Amino acid sequence: MPAFTYTARALNGDLRTATIEAPSRDEVVAQLKRQRLNVVKIDEAAVAKKKKSGGKIKMRDIVIFTRQFSTMINAGLPLVQALDILAKQSENPALKDVTNAVVFDVESGHTVADALGKHPKAFSELYVNMVAAGEAGGILDTILMRLATFMEKNDALVRKVKGAMIYPGVISSVAFIAISVLLIFVIPVFEKMFASVGLPLPLPTRVVIEMSKFLRGIGGLVTVAAVVGGVIFLKRYYTTSNGKLMIDKLMLKAPVLGDVLRKSAVSRFTRTLGTLIGSGVSILDGLEITAKTAGNRVISDAIMESRTSIAGGETISAPLQKSNVFPPMVISMIAVGEQTGGLDEMLSKIADFYDEEVDAAVSNLLSLMEPVMIVFLGVVVGGMVVAMYLPIFDMINAVQ
Repeated sequence: MPAFTYTARALNGDLRTATIEAPSRDEVVAQLKRQRLNVVKIDEAAVAKKKKSGGKIKMRDIVIFTRQFSTMINAGLPLVQALDILAKQSENPALKDVTNAVVFDVESGHTVADALGKHPKAFSELYVNMVAAGEAGGILDTILMRLATFMEKNDALVRKVKGAMIYPGVISSVAFIAISVLLIFVIPVFEKMFASVGLPLPLPTRVVIEMSKFLRGIGGLVTVAAVVGGVIFLKRYYTTSNGKLMIDKLMLKAPVLGDVLRKSAVSRFTRTLGTLIGSGVSILDGLEITAKTAGNRVISDAIMESRTSIAGGETISAPLQKSNVFPPMVISMIAVGEQTGGLDEMLSKIADFYDEEVDAAVSNLLSLMEPVMIVFLGVVVGGMVVAMYLPIFDMINAVQ
């Protein structure tokens, strides 16, 4: 949908400028007339340029926006006035444009949820559904505060998992660069020196020299092409349905890392579903939203099977147990929550427990990876150095 920026004059003479999305320029004019605003200027090209320079909206910006919005509503400020204040004080240009558009839509008679739903890059489906439930129940300020807390905890969980995966990646990259530098720049110097002497070379030295020749020749291009091609293939394969399912299964079965991913997925599932149910969203809608935000195809399929089970009049826990993804403790606690009618509270308790489990799993992963990577670097780099020094020892013996 195209976006327009407008300048209009209110009945009291004040000028208003904002950015909105509308099907056409005529629709913008009609909405402004309904608000009793006199159109001064409407420009589409300027909006596109402004949006392009706005940048991304970070999770932290949305959390601050949500908390401030909740505080102002709780203090009794009208929705439009609260949103207008948020737009004026926003330091992120992209979020400022989005908030101005939301103000315009709310003034035009739309609900806050409908206005937010027009900006999926800033406000997720979960966010919009919870706001809609808050508006329907008259507890929008409470729902917004829950949303902010949920997003902060979810963001912390994502950062923990990313941190666990970044460390091995950085060490592997450093190892690859160090080995490449040795093979391309250092080994050739030794090779020339050994060639000038003319002594027979030990097997380890010959292997390292041949690796250096391979990497310096066409083999280097082949290696780079193979790595780049492999990355592109995996990315494209992951976009397919079968590829995503296969790779996600392998990730969950990976030693140590799979444990981190499984526990983080359980924590995200239980916290998301618990927050949605506690906010008044129906359990079927909650499960559908949770499945979309699971981050793992195996978990997502298990949640959707659970949704189908509930739609057929059964329980949540039975299909989750069949998936063999969720631990027995989680299944048992969900079953108890269903029977007692306190499912949202039980899910929140599970999420808190698994947040701590993720911390412990990440610590275990890092403590295991550190010595493994050090040993790997020591063996590879040290082996290459020893291979280069073996002929030098032979030269010393020959001189003696």
